[in-house]
Amino acid sequence: MNYVVTLGKEIFRKRKLILDLGKADFRKRFVGSYFGVVWMFIQPVVTVAIYAFVFGESGFRSAPPVPGASYVVWLVPGIVPWFFYSEALNAVTNCLQEYNYLVKKVVFQVEVLPLIKLISCLMVHAFFVLIMLGLYLVSGMEIRPTWIQILYYSFAASMLALGIGFFTSSVNVFFKDMAQIVAICLQFGIWMTPIMYDESMFTGRAPWIGIFFKLNPFYYIVAGYRDSMLTGHWFWERPTLTLYFWAFTLIVLAVGLGMFKRLRPHFSDVL
Repeated sequence: MNYVVTLGKEIFRKRKLILDLGKADFRKRFVGSYFGVVWMFIQPVVTVAIYAFVFGESGFRSAPPVPGASYVVWLVPGIVPWFFYSEALNAVTNCLQEYNYLVKKVVFQVEVLPLIKLISCLMVHAFFVLIMLGLYLVSGMEIRPTWIQILYYSFAASMLALGIGFFTSSVNVFFKDMAQIVAICLQFGIWMTPIMYDESMFTGRAPWIGIFFKLNPFYYIVAGYRDSMLTGHWFWERPTLTLYFWAFTLIVLAVGLGMFKRLRPHFSDVL
């Protein structure tokens, strides 16, 4: 507990430095690229187009469960947080190798490196949220006060990614295959979460599958984004799921920080 309190104070004291480093990391990813920031949007847009073709009107006809919403309008609030979460988890996992020159500095608080990567990914996520809002306005969707909840669910996704990322980044220093394991798990994760398809396709045949879906903590994020953008439900209308998500996330965060603290003295020796 003392470690967490001390770390929290250090993060607050160096908040401006952390924010500046996060901005620098965001800019760095486009250095030397001819199209620059455009590449940030190409892969996600192509991905949405492919899923819309395969599962939408032209493909397997996976009809969205929300009346009056097209498949793309239903898909986007589910896949936008996944883009953020998967990018953040991959980036945080590899952050100690990328910033190994800072890890070797005795005076540098290495615990802030995952936060720097998270801030950089949040900046990318902010662009996609704006695009999502623009898509809804262009599509004629009703503006809802629950849209503000996107900030809450983005924070929730950040805490989940950060908790897992503290664990994976510290282990990745000694076990380089961890980054590949994370990437493979994310490939499975996108299909284990009802993002491209409606969960009723399975729960109608076997109700227990609904419990299986909800045990996945990212289900809460996807459902929350869709609640906020499409149905107008507030997060407190899912009290059991909210309590489960935060209990799970806090445990993961405690375990991740514990592993990071335990392995931190050996980082500079290996890097």
